[in-house]
Amino acid sequence: MVSLHPEILKKDGRNEFAVLPYEEYIAVEEMLGDLEDLKDFAEAKAAEGDAETIPWDEVKRKLNL
Repeated sequence: MVSLHPEILKKDGRNEFAVLPYEEYIAVEEMLGDLEDLKDFAEAKAAEGDAETIPWDEVKRKLNL
């Protein structure tokens, strides 16, 4: 888990923006990308339903890997 150290900027006494150090921003962006990939994978897997699958070893053999 990323530990965040935001700087909170206020406007009219209310929290308006959260500014992160660049390294933390990049870490959050990567985590969000990973989460989006997992969501896409879950949706694709659900869409497959009971479709036939091929074992990885057989795929490698067919592709001469």
